[in-house]
Amino acid sequence: MCPPSVILRFAGTFVILSVVLGLLVHPAWFAFTAFVGFNMVQSTFTGFCPLERMLGAAGWMGCQPRLAR
Repeated sequence: MCPPSVILRFAGTFVILSVVLGLLVHPAWFAFTAFVGFNMVQSTFTGFCPLERMLGAAGWMGCQPRLAR
């Protein structure tokens, strides 16, 4: 499990970065923005967050691996 602030920090950074890249480099980067948004919405319904799993497995930023259900 990760603190919610860690997930929000990563998601916000990804959104800002992909919007900047979409404006300055190529509009295809907006697809990444949509992917992040879709992932945030689906995680509210399913409780599954791939970023949380990756950070937990790596032990980054105080995240702990989530035990299998």
